[in-house]
Amino acid sequence: MVKITDVARHAGVSPSTVSYALSGNRSISQATRQRIEESIKALGYRPHAGARALASSRSNVVALMMPLRSGIHMPVQMQFAASVVTMARTHDHDVLLLTQEEGEDGLRRVAGTALVDGLIVMDVQLDDARTPLLRTLGLPSVLIGFPAEADGLTCIDLDFTATGEACVRHLAQLGHRCVALLGSPPEVYARGTGFARRTAAGFTAAAHRYGMSSTVLPCEPGRAAARETADRLLRELPGLTGVVVHNEPALGPLLEAFQHSGMRIPDDLSVVAVCPDELAENAAVPLSSVAIPAAEVGERAVELLMAKLNDGEVPDATLLPPRLTRRASTAPRDASE
Repeated sequence: MVKITDVARHAGVSPSTVSYALSGNRSISQATRQRIEESIKALGYRPHAGARALASSRSNVVALMMPLRSGIHMPVQMQFAASVVTMARTHDHDVLLLTQEEGEDGLRRVAGTALVDGLIVMDVQLDDARTPLLRTLGLPSVLIGFPAEADGLTCIDLDFTATGEACVRHLAQLGHRCVALLGSPPEVYARGTGFARRTAAGFTAAAHRYGMSSTVLPCEPGRAAARETADRLLRELPGLTGVVVHNEPALGPLLEAFQHSGMRIPDDLSVVAVCPDELAENAAVPLSSVAIPAAEVGERAVELLMAKLNDGEVPDATLLPPRLTRRASTAPRDASE
């Protein structure tokens, strides 16, 4: 391991001079500083966290606000978190994970200290009480998700409106005329969570545009709730031939419920899911799906935040286009039916 004394010897200065160059506690000549920086690069020296923080007046820590709210599928949330942590480490930053639903109080608590250099905020609601405060804190931030009013904020997410539209378009092109969206649990919609509301809006608008009859039903997780939802749907929409499921924990139970009701997939019912690829690929019937790009979103959120920390220009809005992969769960509808 390269030590500060090795850098000093290579640069022809004392160890204390190297320390001053790292901490900025005393002024040193530009020529000496340049010589030390060249030695650090040549030897591959990595200053410890305390020295880096002193030199940059930064903590080299970012906060990830990921409130553990009901109705949110934690395995997918953890994919986002893992990608944020991994990418932050490539930028020599650690991640402080904030999981309590503290809202504005949590933001003020973090911003009022020197704990973190910036914030990444998840589970964004359309009318999110945190967003007005984020505009005034003076602490760089990136939102994974979009509030209804995103002016003055840096936001990134999958384009969920386009996702809902893409699912309907796929079913329409296969000849389906009666479709349903089975979405997140009711409390997710009640909170005004952006991804759920936008998927439903895109689904409904596209169904209207294609002249299809449609409905949107929230769905609680669990087999009993899935059976009840499937039975209600088939009872109220006897002409149903296509379903979009945007509810990862209910996906398996819903497929079982439809099959228990005598619906063969895809012969009687085509199913499209909005979920991670691995979940779609490993279903009993491999599912046509729009992937949730958790890793890409998390990585790009960190890149945006790092650019802001370094006074770089970043776009206000980054919307990733949906990618629909066709698998065995969707099939053309016989025009004579």
